[in-house]
Amino acid sequence: MNHLFEHEGVDFQLWLSRCQQGYRLHLGNEVLAVDFSHQGDGRGLLTITGASEPVRFAIDGDIIHLHIRGRTRILRYRDPLSAHALVKKGAGHLMARAPMPGVVVKTSVMPGEAVTAGTALMVIESMKLESVIRSPQEGVVDRIHFNEGECFEHDAVLVTITQEGH
Repeated sequence: MNHLFEHEGVDFQLWLSRCQQGYRLHLGNEVLAVDFSHQGDGRGLLTITGASEPVRFAIDGDIIHLHIRGRTRILRYRDPLSAHALVKKGAGHLMARAPMPGVVVKTSVMPGEAVTAGTALMVIESMKLESVIRSPQEGVVDRIHFNEGECFEHDAVLVTITQEGH
């Protein structure tokens, strides 16, 4: 599972994968064994590579208040698909990019079509999981770069959107 957290203006991308003793945390080049035991009422025990730390947490929407080792940290969970999917290309253009390699399952829009924030642009499949690529803001579909059934690599431009008024 791919996750993206923002802490003090810096994005941290991490992967969690299941293993027999809990999870493996992939953070940069490091792979750490992790486990979390929820003890109820915003408390838990976080174990990283065998060392356990009591934690307290409160979740408010996409904001996580985490108290560990005497410090409180405020994290913002960012949907990795949304965060990665749209990158500014230039004046008035946006590019929906592939957050992972995969194949286009369904295209939901056509070039010239006006879209609003949240409009489904296409459905992709990666590792047998389907994900919807959505437009984070309004504009007009300029170009669809891959047809249904075509494969793409990580970071490939899937859809280009022109901002209205440009």
